[in-house]
Amino acid sequence: MNPGFEEVMAVRGRGMPAHGEVTITGRDPVFSARFRIGEATANILAGIGVAVTDIHELKTGRRQKIAIDVRHAAATCQSSRYLTQPAAQGGWKPVPQSPSMLHMRSITQPWRCKDGRWYLPHFNLPHLHDRVIGVLGCESSADAVAKAIAQWNSHDLEDAVAAARACGSIVRSNAEWLEHPHGRMLAGRPLVEITKIGEGEPTPFPAGERPLAGIKALDLTRILAGPVAARTLAENGADVLMVTAAHLPQVPEHVMDTSHGKRSCFLDFNRTEDVATIKRLVRDADVFSQGYRPGIMDKYGLSPEQLAAERPGIIYLSISCYGHGGPFSNRGGWEQIAQCATGICLDNGDERPKLLPASACDYTTGYNGAYGVLLALARRAREGGSYHVRVSLCRSGMYIYKQGHVDYPRPDMGLEKAELDAIMIESQGGHGVLKHLAPVLKMTETKPYWDKPSPVLGSSRPHWL
Repeated sequence: MNPGFEEVMAVRGRGMPAHGEVTITGRDPVFSARFRIGEATANILAGIGVAVTDIHELKTGRRQKIAIDVRHAAATCQSSRYLTQPAAQGGWKPVPQSPSMLHMRSITQPWRCKDGRWYLPHFNLPHLHDRVIGVLGCESSADAVAKAIAQWNSHDLEDAVAAARACGSIVRSNAEWLEHPHGRMLAGRPLVEITKIGEGEPTPFPAGERPLAGIKALDLTRILAGPVAARTLAENGADVLMVTAAHLPQVPEHVMDTSHGKRSCFLDFNRTEDVATIKRLVRDADVFSQGYRPGIMDKYGLSPEQLAAERPGIIYLSISCYGHGGPFSNRGGWEQIAQCATGICLDNGDERPKLLPASACDYTTGYNGAYGVLLALARRAREGGSYHVRVSLCRSGMYIYKQGHVDYPRPDMGLEKAELDAIMIESQGGHGVLKHLAPVLKMTETKPYWDKPSPVLGSSRPHWL
């Protein structure tokens, strides 16, 4: 088996699966990128299959075979691009990308600083966009941003944007990142951290044919890793309830694509009664997933330790950009920032740094989060206790980098239409008819699937099924 899969299995702590249980086929490059996006993602998805099989074995005494195709795994890192709707003249048309996202991508790029280094400012979400523009003191256009950044030294700009509680990163080499105090800290941490934070009696899995039948997961995340983690739980049978507030900005195409199998309700942290409702939901939940900056959940009585005390047996998932415990831990971040920090963006470019053609850090982090939750649920069933699972975009980026470089023969590579058609499904719900990627992981006894379509935000009441 490959070293990348062995690293994933090391998190499990139970050795490698039996020979022949896991089959990973195919190889990179799938896209025009210098990194093994498909192989890295396939390794983690195979790990999810093993973790689901561990649960299936606890419930039935049987194991199963798992298969994943590298090209299909890579496709999941571009899945929102494949969303289509029926066209008026027949056939299918792409779900349009929101104008705000198109604009964000045009200016969330590496720009050269006065000291010759490259820096990427991140402009997603209106309040974070405005904070970066406030630091730069310019208009929101590519030309204006480039000219403003050219007046700054890179480290001064990075510190100023962080002080404004906005997001951005110097484009570092991988060697520079590993020498940085934060990179050194993350290099000493596993791909997925699972920490026991409370004692308790073993909790057997509820009865039901699906691996996560009866498991309740509260998902307080958005854009993009957190929703992917919760979607993965849903495709294995969990009751996933998304919690957001009506006023919070969203990216419609990402909501449609990452919400299959879930329900959605509106609750607002600014309303005392809504916080009380969240705590009521937690009392019956098995999983609590959040992606806020450190300290935010504590203010509402929703920290890992608080929930482990109030709901023994909880599996608490924290998703961040930089991970915890280092000098950058309090900084927010996104996919592009993880690529810039860890060396991916630099090595993927030529004359200038270049972002990957897929959101590989986001999706692999989401899958890592689901993997950690599945392992923690199995530990809870075997030995009891409450668990805190931590994953981060930068740690996932370091994993992708570690898989090595690959050459690609031509630009604009990707899956052919026939390949995509073979792994697409149709669903109908509040967003109308959608054609989208199906779950790509193959398992012989517990086929992953979503039992409900992607919901309109706020369309359900805040209760468990």
